[in-house]
Amino acid sequence: MPSSLKQSSKRAGKRPQAVAGMGRWKLEDAKARLSEVVRRAGTQGPQLVTIRGKEAAVIVAPEEYVQLLPKPEGHVPLVQFLKHLGLDHLDVERETDRGREIAL
Repeated sequence: MPSSLKQSSKRAGKRPQAVAGMGRWKLEDAKARLSEVVRRAGTQGPQLVTIRGKEAAVIVAPEEYVQLLPKPEGHVPLVQFLKHLGLDHLDVERETDRGREIAL
């Protein structure tokens, strides 16, 4: 593991766990190994880039970025939408399935 990815225990204790668990890259290392930083952002989660030891940027996968964006106006969460439909009278319980009988 490159020295730029090592966590400082002093920093990790003060940072939120989400930031403390990220891969850490010095800017010069991130520039030299950009393909690896981007690949790790997609496979291992967000990657933190530092400049002179200070947090400067976070590289995230596009899917994670979309999750961080504000929801469009009028967006209703699925559970709330289903409750709003007023389908309380429907029976959605399943029968217990004990499998099929097999003659041995």
